[in-house]
Amino acid sequence: MMVRSGNPAVRLGTLTSAMLLLLVGSGATGWPQSASPQSTSPPLGLQEQGPPPSTPASPAPPPREENLGLINEMGKLFDKLPSILPPIKSPSETMNDLSRLATPSTMVSGRMACPASQNGAPDCKQAADQLCQSKGYREGKSLNADSAEKCSAKVLIPGRVRKPDDCRTDTFVTSALCQN
Repeated sequence: MMVRSGNPAVRLGTLTSAMLLLLVGSGATGWPQSASPQSTSPPLGLQEQGPPPSTPASPAPPPREENLGLINEMGKLFDKLPSILPPIKSPSETMNDLSRLATPSTMVSGRMACPASQNGAPDCKQAADQLCQSKGYREGKSLNADSAEKCSAKVLIPGRVRKPDDCRTDTFVTSALCQN
């Protein structure tokens, strides 16, 4: 096989590829032992490009192609999971954690208005705390809330057009989970 190209890099690359194919195809693991460096004719009709290498070169393995499929991407995700997720706890550790979190608590009922916070939204945590404190507990969490529209008497005047500031919505905590 004679390769003729004007570019020396292309000739060298083609020559290297042809030699690699011959070595792999013949089952050889290195340079043939019968050829001597002083030989004037190159083997198999290939044209030599320079002095033969002094040490036999082993062919480099072909680069591994990256598989961009779904299975490969899922594999990458599973490789990252240990760094993303917290370590899995044993059942006894989980029960100990739940025992620490489950402090004695009581559900109470009542009706406590949620005051408006700085942004205008109702602050029902404060109302739950007040409801629990009224029953002798330290703090609480809102379990159930109710809303009601409260309007001025002006809306009852017949023929009067309702204005945006005539009514407001009040929110109330009606039950809370209280803790000591």
